[in-house]
Amino acid sequence: MASSRRLKKELLDINKEGTPVGIELLKADDFSTWILSVEVLGDTIYAGEKFALMFRFDSQYPISAPAVQFVVDDTYQAPVHPHVYSNGHICASILGNEWSPVLSVVSVCVTIQSMLASCKKKERPPDNDRYVARAPDNPKKTRWDFHGMYLTVMMLG
Repeated sequence: MASSRRLKKELLDINKEGTPVGIELLKADDFSTWILSVEVLGDTIYAGEKFALMFRFDSQYPISAPAVQFVVDDTYQAPVHPHVYSNGHICASILGNEWSPVLSVVSVCVTIQSMLASCKKKERPPDNDRYVARAPDNPKKTRWDFHGMYLTVMMLG
């Protein structure tokens, strides 16, 4: 199975080389779900906050993007950000139509860390309440379409 072979390599690299500053592997007990923490360092609006990202892999990883979302539970909350819904779903092109098999778990974490670091105002997406009320459990079942400054959200099967 290609996904477990690739994930074994990524886990070996993390254990051998570590993760970038502000990113920590919390759980990788199997090759279906991993959890990593992300902290935005420096002078940002998220200073001192720590978030957790859950990665769910299917058998087609890395050809197919993992399902990635912020953990929302008693310990962690989703960051208040224009591209992050309160249920933890993330509107980011690299998690959908711009996914590439050369991306890794760590590179996705770094991208999301950078997305948070560049944010200037804590606010939810304008359609947060409507989306969260109807959102599927798996964020990959949502198609995010960007049209200039407007975002169209469609729920898939």
